[in-house]
Amino acid sequence: MPDDNPPDLVVGGQPLHERFTRQLPALVGQVLIEITRRVPAYRQLPAEALAGDISQVIETALRSFVDLLRTRALPTRAELGFLRESAARRAEEGLPIDVVLTAYHIGVQVMWDSLRPDARPEEIQDVLTVNDLALRYLEVVAPAVGAGYLDARQTMFDDDHSARHTLLSSLLRGTPAEIAAGQAGLRLPPCYLVLALSVAAHPDETGDGVDPVIAGRRKLRRVRAELDRQIRGPVLSTLTAEGGTALLPGPAPVAELTERDWAWLDRVVAGLSRAAGAEITVGAVAAEPAGVAEAAAVAGEVLAVAQRFGRPPGVHRLRDVLLEYQLSRPSAALDQLAGVLEPLSGNEELVQTLAVYLRAGGRRAAAAELHVHPNTVDYRLRRIAELTGLDATSTKDIGLLKAALAARSATRR
Repeated sequence: MPDDNPPDLVVGGQPLHERFTRQLPALVGQVLIEITRRVPAYRQLPAEALAGDISQVIETALRSFVDLLRTRALPTRAELGFLRESAARRAEEGLPIDVVLTAYHIGVQVMWDSLRPDARPEEIQDVLTVNDLALRYLEVVAPAVGAGYLDARQTMFDDDHSARHTLLSSLLRGTPAEIAAGQAGLRLPPCYLVLALSVAAHPDETGDGVDPVIAGRRKLRRVRAELDRQIRGPVLSTLTAEGGTALLPGPAPVAELTERDWAWLDRVVAGLSRAAGAEITVGAVAAEPAGVAEAAAVAGEVLAVAQRFGRPPGVHRLRDVLLEYQLSRPSAALDQLAGVLEPLSGNEELVQTLAVYLRAGGRRAAAAELHVHPNTVDYRLRRIAELTGLDATSTKDIGLLKAALAARSATRR
């Protein structure tokens, strides 16, 4: 049992715990510098992680050590729990366990080095006591950190082989999923919103000196956490940092879904994008559990079509890309339809103007997007009409021109 009022440990003529408390912000910075200098894996973490999560863990660890110097009481269960959770996050990011443990030893060493120059001969016994307490501190902290890390790794392994993955596999194969759902302790929903996701790279994944694998894992962890936060009911997913498939439980049978449900999905995906710090494009199809396999294939095709035809990030349903989807199917008419714009070959400025004009819906809006005068748009549209025989300002030709643009993109993919 620690003393209720142990004598202060004095170094340099002042109580050590008071000195370290005053110096704590500077010590956190020094520890962070030493860790990133001596451990290459920490240098590859994103700056946001170092300034946020990692610095917070360093501060918590140093505070618990200062409390030990003041009270002689080892870290509390709550303090050790925080360090365990931090170690679990490092495990999810793929940092080796030896690297994680080394960081704690560096933190204690920085504090030890900061007091040695000021130690006086009459304070040698207090200095030795600090050394003893430092060893006791690491004796308690290292196992807690190791246990948190290994528990997370075990959980990650178990997740890959869990009953939910068995259920997901059954649904994606199109085999009866009721038994797998029962084994997972789940009830199949009225329908699933089947998502094919493409997640763009976070800026950290292309940043100089940042390990792209770790940055990608951090992004993926944020996406998964946001899914769990927003979705009521279990989400079945097979996701990587680049995307994958997710099955969101739907609130009603497919025939009873409304535009409010799809608007909700738009908000969910927008939230995922914010959490990821990267653009997310989704192909989405609603299906009863028995139709998930076919829906997943269609969702993947919708996603591919949306990306191929330059659709913006967000949710895309089949109805949103009907023309492009159909023109992506092989047919005898496809090449001829694309050939409607063959007279514009070699003049991408005219093709771009046509595409922007048809999308924007007017000469002034197109001029603003193209950063040209409206008269310039008029001139280019007249030139297009001269070359193709089709007038983009005429309602009878607009449909054919839109189809021709889509066919041109499909044949040039």
